[in-house]
Amino acid sequence: MTNHRLGLCAGLALLAMPLQVAALETAAGEMRATEVVRGLDTPWAFDFLPDGTILVTERGGRLLALGAGAAPVELSGLPRIRVDGQGGLLDIMVPRDFDQSRELFFTYAKRQGLRGSGTAVYRAELSEDGTRLQNGRTIFEIARGTGGGFHFGARLVEARDGTLFVTIGDRGDAPKAQDLSMHNGSVLRITRDGDALSDNPFVGQDGARPEIWSYGHRNAQGAALDPQGRLWVAEHGARGGDEVNLVERGVNYGWPVISYGVNYDGSKIGEGTARDGMAQPVHYWDPSIAPSGMAFYTGAVVPDWQGDAFVGSLKFDYISRLSGDPLREVERIEGPETQRVRDVMQGPDGALWFLSVGQGALYRLAPATDG
Repeated sequence: MTNHRLGLCAGLALLAMPLQVAALETAAGEMRATEVVRGLDTPWAFDFLPDGTILVTERGGRLLALGAGAAPVELSGLPRIRVDGQGGLLDIMVPRDFDQSRELFFTYAKRQGLRGSGTAVYRAELSEDGTRLQNGRTIFEIARGTGGGFHFGARLVEARDGTLFVTIGDRGDAPKAQDLSMHNGSVLRITRDGDALSDNPFVGQDGARPEIWSYGHRNAQGAALDPQGRLWVAEHGARGGDEVNLVERGVNYGWPVISYGVNYDGSKIGEGTARDGMAQPVHYWDPSIAPSGMAFYTGAVVPDWQGDAFVGSLKFDYISRLSGDPLREVERIEGPETQRVRDVMQGPDGALWFLSVGQGALYRLAPATDG
């Protein structure tokens, strides 16, 4: 891959530069959105190392390490990435045992055949000097069968038992989300070596992919554990019908047989909004907000947010706060900084952090009285 470090040093601004700070009004009081880095090119995900370094992926294939007061570093050692429509370098996940293992996990679009690509998971170790990946390998890729640069899904979540959940979009081929012989439109549960777990629901079923944990999803680009350790996803519908789902073992979430949306030409999708044996969403949006990154807040910096979920909106440029039982959208946090929010995460400092594609920037959101 091309080395862009010279361009990065000129094009990005970090904590050593003057920070842009904006006030955002929320139900919990005035929040300060502090710009941590700008000049990012289609950022997709970020995560924190134990020493406070922030790792950011850009869909075009760059992995950046951002340290306080230092110039950004582009890390080497990524696999060959196919930048294909919505595909490229996608999610990153720092596991809980990083201090011991130094392992990192990524999702990316991997070339499959002459023209196709599919969601894959890559594992590598971060070098001691923090400048490169080493001992890397692709531990999983979806079954071949769909081309096109659509609906990769690609969120990674570490379960409490150390296994990995991976969201896979329907790849723009909706009927395959009901086909257990394909990974399309599913949530997978795999080991850190990429293998299926023996207690996955479809292990031993003829023709079914053993990695599948749930299916009937369209394109889940948000995923997070709640305080009880349960997995939730936020997924794109068609025109209307974006969903928040509590993901359970072996459950069919209905796409494209049932949906609260319609096709982009206005025609009906499937059989309507309900069918026996198919789960209902906990919450849905109509019109669609194009949901992306998702996080549950457990920090002490904003006590009023305890237990609430946050989901970025790519379409309407805000962060959705969902609260209650069942979860419902109760607030839209918005301002110029929230243009096309791609990822949301609670930081180790207890603040809420988010990536804005529209601004090409990473922000820290905390009360104006904090710090």
